[in-house]
Amino acid sequence: MDGKSLYVYILASGRRGALSIGITDDLKRRAAEHRDDHVRLLVHYEPFPDAAAALTRETQLKSWHRAWKLRLIEASNPDWNDLYPDLP
Repeated sequence: MDGKSLYVYILASGRRGALSIGITDDLKRRAAEHRDDHVRLLVHYEPFPDAAAALTRETQLKSWHRAWKLRLIEASNPDWNDLYPDLP
């Protein structure tokens, strides 16, 4: 990845539905790619300045219990709003 900010993101199929965690250097593009998928709502994301930090966080989140992931989402997005429309 070429020096751009990286993002670790969580997509969901709906409130407390299926979750997908990933990493990208173009959050808007990546979220748009999922718009027609079952797991399509962007419910959480975190920016990182470098690949090592982003990869560490992605790995950490993927190893978390589901309940921890739900609490993380609900701490910043309690209504499970789709964050995609508000991306710059």
